Amino acid sequence: MDLQSKPTFQSVDPATATPGRNYPGHTPQEALGIARKSRTAFEAWRRTDITRRAALMKKAADVLRSRQDEFCRLMTEEMGKTLTEGRAEIEKCAANCEFFAEHAATYLADRPVDMGGPKAKVAFRPLGTVLAVMPWNFPFWQVFRFAAPTLMAGNTAVLKHASSVPGCALAIEEVFCDAGFPADVFRTLLIASRDVRLVLEDPSIAAVSLTGSVDAGRQVAAQAGGVLKKCVLELGGSDPYLVLEDADVELAAQIAASARMVNAGQSCIAGKRFVVAAEICKAFEDALAKAMTGFEMGDPSLAETKLGPLQSLQARDHIHHQVSRSIAMGARLLTGGVLPKRSGAWYPATVLTDVRPGMPVHDEEVFGPVAAIIEALNEAEAIRIANDSPFGLGSGVITSDLARGERIAMEELEAGMSFVNQNVRSDSRLPFGGVKHSGYGRECADFGIHEFVNVKTVLVNS
Repeated sequence: MDLQSKPTFQSVDPATATPGRNYPGHTPQEALGIARKSRTAFEAWRRTDITRRAALMKKAADVLRSRQDEFCRLMTEEMGKTLTEGRAEIEKCAANCEFFAEHAATYLADRPVDMGGPKAKVAFRPLGTVLAVMPWNFPFWQVFRFAAPTLMAGNTAVLKHASSVPGCALAIEEVFCDAGFPADVFRTLLIASRDVRLVLEDPSIAAVSLTGSVDAGRQVAAQAGGVLKKCVLELGGSDPYLVLEDADVELAAQIAASARMVNAGQSCIAGKRFVVAAEICKAFEDALAKAMTGFEMGDPSLAETKLGPLQSLQARDHIHHQVSRSIAMGARLLTGGVLPKRSGAWYPATVLTDVRPGMPVHDEEVFGPVAAIIEALNEAEAIRIANDSPFGLGSGVITSDLARGERIAMEELEAGMSFVNQNVRSDSRLPFGGVKHSGYGRECADFGIHEFVNVKTVLVNS
């Protein structure tokens, strides 16, 4: 490996497919140097009083809000996020910083254990420097979801962000710098994906968190396992929503459309498969198609726009291929599904029904604004269809019988998260993560902050 090879990162505006700013990256040797500086900074940061850490984290929230417009523009320019969703993302990041600033001390407090004589307790102590490998779809939120609890726990962090959002990656480092965090507590590495292994295997790195594809998760998990380092993986999803026969069809369609269209459908926890009771399937088809047509494509920099471009032409073409193959295999197109005659990575809100196993929209994760309707004869079949997937991130139940919905969500659905009568979303107060090929480990809440600490037993015999 050439440790002196310096990459460059070219942003591309997905709305027009025109090149944006060019960013010089770090050589592998420079990246290792940054990681080692972060590990050195850990020695002082781990001993920084948690009230001081909290004050700095609250300041990071202030910086996010004060630079919100700038960061929204960056997201729009680099991955096509709409202005409205960008503003919501930055506010969510700020609120997450405040949440962990307020609750970290409680989550990390020593826990006494009654041993009937010796003094015993469980302590939570930081691990060191954590490497974060993050995706482009929520370029600020994915990072702050990881960074706020990780830094509050006393760890330091280095970020390898998606290559398509270099401006966002550097801006996040600036947030922590502007907030007054000590040098090297949080650093961004502008490196190619092929160089992740070199950094991960370096002794300066204690653990790794990855949000991304299943293939990326397999690679990082194997690399981390090879050097016996912990990893947390949040991978893909093909979230099913059960629409039961007692559901309000119009309300169900609104929930389904909102679940499917978050971030132009480019979300691991977006609703993707809608498993609908046969008694109401035709009515639901009509209602969902109508609801989805309300998401019209438009300039992502305008507040009224509900559907901006996808992240790239390559991503758009892959989604269209999945749709076209599914139609060729017998799926019926209700709306959308036609490539717009305009430059940029645009794709319309699309609904397919008569979806069956073997079709790409049934078996694969479709990372864009495409909803798949699957008819089920009864509750048992609906549950079987929902669970017949290698993924297990989010899931939903839409029903007028709350006890029934809670039972299915609690006991039947194979997923890390199950919501009743609402679309699945991440929240600082709730653990976030999946099962099966959707990964392992949790982010957010007390479960998230405990992922990257040494859960340490201490016993003192008197």
